[in-house]
Amino acid sequence: MGVDLSQRLVPDGLWELVVPLLPSFNSRPQGGGTAPCDERAVFTAVVYVLTSGCAWRHLPETFGVSPATAHRTSPVQAVVEVTTEA
Repeated sequence: MGVDLSQRLVPDGLWELVVPLLPSFNSRPQGGGTAPCDERAVFTAVVYVLTSGCAWRHLPETFGVSPATAHRTSPVQAVVEVTTEA
């Protein structure tokens, strides 16, 4: 994704507010599960979908996360819910 678009959607100041709200990634001792992903890329994709009205399935590949990953990332969705309620 272009740096300009990323910075416009999620400027550093906003990201600094969001980071403390995200839970840390804990790998499972038995292995398996989902791999950690770039939280800022996922959050930027969520912001893009919410601000553009784009359907999840049409999320551009330039965001570097799949639509399924961006949609199911509940910690990011929780942050979005908190920030939109304020």
